[in-house]
Amino acid sequence: MGVPSMPELLIILAIVVLLFGAKKIPDLAKGMGRGIKDFKKAIKDDDDEDTKELASKEEPKVNAPIEEKKSENA
Repeated sequence: MGVPSMPELLIILAIVVLLFGAKKIPDLAKGMGRGIKDFKKAIKDDDDEDTKELASKEEPKVNAPIEEKKSENA
């Protein structure tokens, strides 16, 4: 099964126009575009939240000064 050729694509387009009508096709395309845009935005937001959670879970490294014990002999 390969990629449909130009005549096959034209037949499919003609069937879609007959089924939905010429007025509905732009609305369908707009809805699909909006859905894809929202999906990509949700994925990006989810990735941003994951990185924020990972950053907040990491414990801050604290370099405490080491106390030197003074010897009583000195």
